Amino acid sequence: MSGSTSISLACTDNTFRLLTPWESALRVIQILELDRVDVCLMGNRSHLRPEHIRHDIPACATRIQSGLQDTGLELSDLFCIPWTDFETFAPNHPDKVERDRAWSLFVDMLELAERVRAPGLTMLPGIAWPGDNFEASFDRAVEELSRRAIEAHERGLRFSVEPHAGSIAEDPTNAARLCDAVQRLELTLDYSHFVFQGYSEHEIEPLITHARHLHARGAAHGRMQAPLGENTIDFERMVDALVEAGYQGDIGLEYLWIEWADLNRCDTLSETILLRDRLRARLAGEPWTYPGSTI
Repeated sequence: MSGSTSISLACTDNTFRLLTPWESALRVIQILELDRVDVCLMGNRSHLRPEHIRHDIPACATRIQSGLQDTGLELSDLFCIPWTDFETFAPNHPDKVERDRAWSLFVDMLELAERVRAPGLTMLPGIAWPGDNFEASFDRAVEELSRRAIEAHERGLRFSVEPHAGSIAEDPTNAARLCDAVQRLELTLDYSHFVFQGYSEHEIEPLITHARHLHARGAAHGRMQAPLGENTIDFERMVDALVEAGYQGDIGLEYLWIEWADLNRCDTLSETILLRDRLRARLAGEPWTYPGSTI
């Protein structure tokens, strides 16, 4: 790897969702000697949930700030997925009443981001609606995400969407189109959503120029999450591409334990440690090999 980099590693609190209370997940991240955390706000499933936060945003902000102060962690990103399906609160919902509800949620999450001094806010881009013309769904996403990006910018915050499998931007071409169409919109880029669908790293890498934040976990074609020993993503190539592009954000380690897309088939603790060490080695220009069994 050539050049120098200021890229740091973070870890999502959602990696340790089974730990309660939320502060316990922060302590594990601290123990893992990671300095930064992605705080997840996911409807009906995460430690800190939008439907609860909205009742008392200042109280939630205080709790987040206290948790960070107690563990010495820095906030890397706020990541909000409104509900357990992609239709609820989607920014490009065909019904204007629902779009207005989604806007209201966005504004509340933006307020939280302001209060905790988050570097930025990540949400989802919307979906291609069944029975709808794709371009009509895409154009609504452009309209609503433009509105959001402007509002975030006016508050001094950066706004990004994660182009995920099942979204209006599930392929690299449409993810790039979305960024080109929406001024100030950035990406929270996760290779796994594209590798899962069979896209190559060559096809994914142009999106780095739009990236504000990155998520990282092992994956393979047909497997959105895989143990590092079965992973096909070339993380060394990924780090080199980030450095070459002058990427200034963090890489958030994001192994999950949820039923969706069979993301409950990995030991999140061990895999986080392995990927942490692999990425650290490349960022430092040092070799890394998969550790042998101790048995």
